[in-house]
Amino acid sequence: MLIGYARTSTLEQEAGLKAQVRDLTAIGCEQVFQEQVSSVAVRDQLEAALAFARKGDTLVVTKLDRLARSVIHMGEIVSRLEAKGVALRIEAMGVDTGTPTGKLMLNVLASVAQFEREMMLERQREGIAKAKGEGRYKGRKPTAQAKAEEVRALAAQGMSMGQIATRLGIGKGSVHRILATVTAEPQSVSPMV
Repeated sequence: MLIGYARTSTLEQEAGLKAQVRDLTAIGCEQVFQEQVSSVAVRDQLEAALAFARKGDTLVVTKLDRLARSVIHMGEIVSRLEAKGVALRIEAMGVDTGTPTGKLMLNVLASVAQFEREMMLERQREGIAKAKGEGRYKGRKPTAQAKAEEVRALAAQGMSMGQIATRLGIGKGSVHRILATVTAEPQSVSPMV
């Protein structure tokens, strides 16, 4: 049995979702699971599709990015499918893990993607090191410390740390650190005469 999975990230991509469902149905998918959710969010319909699939079935997606958010995530999904005896077919790439060639292609593509990611991270590290050496790298601006005066003012009004954090969009720990620096600063003590 061919089982389809279609996904778009946002509600504005309705046409994209309909196109995926249309293509999966045209391919011959008897059951199509679909959802509009970010790739990093909980994907109930993907879980339902994986649970629904039985030995001998094939999970079909139109493109790889509709299924997996990273090489590691793809590997996890493929492992789950293999454990159940289910193949994976990615239409846009012409990959079908039901064949030895398809398995090879998926592994090669995953390896290339992983290599490119590692090269990008290496170039990023080199760029940061060069910028630091030239005194141009400052790192990210501390967002919470920029709001220190607001934190102190709200605390003086009697707001709790949680309320301050929520209002200013910073972490509760940051609020605590800012308020702790106020109490940790030395008090001026007049000398005894």
